[in-house]
Amino acid sequence: MQRRRNKGLTAALAALGVTATLTLTGCGADGAGDTVTLRLVAADYGSGEANTSKKYWDDLARAYEAEHAGVKIDVTVLSWKDVDREVAAMVARGEAPDLAQIGAYADYARAGKLYPVENLVSVPTQSNWQPLLRQAGEVDRVQYGMPFGASTRLLFFNEDLFTRAGAEPPKTWDELQKAAKKLKAKDVTYPFALPLGSEESQAETMMWLLSGGGGYRDTTGTAYQLDSPANVATMTWLKDELVGEGLTGPVAPGKLDRQQAFDAFVRGEVGMLNGHPTLMETAEKAGIKVGKVPLPSRDGEPTATMGVADWMMAFKQNGHRKEIGAFLDYVYEDKNVLAFSDRYDLLPVTVTAGDAMEADKKHAALKPFLEQMPGSELYPVGEKSWARVSESIKKNIGRAVAPDGNPKAVLEDIATDARTAESRSADED
Repeated sequence: MQRRRNKGLTAALAALGVTATLTLTGCGADGAGDTVTLRLVAADYGSGEANTSKKYWDDLARAYEAEHAGVKIDVTVLSWKDVDREVAAMVARGEAPDLAQIGAYADYARAGKLYPVENLVSVPTQSNWQPLLRQAGEVDRVQYGMPFGASTRLLFFNEDLFTRAGAEPPKTWDELQKAAKKLKAKDVTYPFALPLGSEESQAETMMWLLSGGGGYRDTTGTAYQLDSPANVATMTWLKDELVGEGLTGPVAPGKLDRQQAFDAFVRGEVGMLNGHPTLMETAEKAGIKVGKVPLPSRDGEPTATMGVADWMMAFKQNGHRKEIGAFLDYVYEDKNVLAFSDRYDLLPVTVTAGDAMEADKKHAALKPFLEQMPGSELYPVGEKSWARVSESIKKNIGRAVAPDGNPKAVLEDIATDARTAESRSADED
């Protein structure tokens, strides 16, 4: 209809001797015009050109375009080091993409820049996300963040090093210390790699706090509890019983980044560390026999583990709601969710894709991670204050286990930053 009207107008103007140039691409709210171009900015999960996420998104976009005339998908893939910052800069310039697949959504949701999910995708798509992940995508009980890529954590150990040291996979912290001492006696470089450096120490910290019966938030999930007695006890144990006993390797935990620890594990220099599915695949390709057990707890009883999800979000600025929603319904079809999860050894974010993966024997190695998801705990990503709290943890937590560190004082400092962040967020709202 729009094409006929424009052709008629052009003919009428031509009859009057007037030349008209009409721009049809992407014009009008909600995609009025012949062709709508959706701009997608996504994070790169690959480790190089050979497995970059750009190829996944380009293939998916071309397949979608082939089935949906009048819609083009413009894909930009950026490294995890850059993508969150670049999207923030785009939004600040008034050039928000239609879709962003990045690490956090809450700030944009609270600023009124995102479409609510219920206004975008079909009911079957909404109801198919893993319940825990769907809830984590909510701000004030309205979902804005759509989970995209998930993982849980297990304790990884090098089976060959354990055999050589006569060590047993641990269930308790005392057993973990005992195994680390045996590994140290066999000159293992990192008996237990404890990355509390600035790269991703908020993850390592959360895993330990949960295994000690604490965590970042209180039992109601409404307030930070960073300096709780349980958290202080956990960090004190790490300082005295692992770091103080020389069981964490030659690099101080506060200086050790996650990627350094993972690289050392792949080189066969680490006895134990907390790992995720992607590391398992990389290590096994390097010839490391990887053992996996649930994260040990103080007394051996099961505790919540950490779950992680990244997020897809849809910006309102360009007014392409219907086209965005239709594309997202396609993105979250099982075949596409499984293709992405399989490529990067991540857990599917939908129920049906998760069931399919669990039933597929070729994914048997991921089953322990899948089993952890329902009882896992995610970062408080729906809180606007979380970004500031996370930065404080990354900046300070390494000091808690330093030789002259004071775990209680460090946690109190971070707790003060958390209260300040919450207060600022409330004022900004």
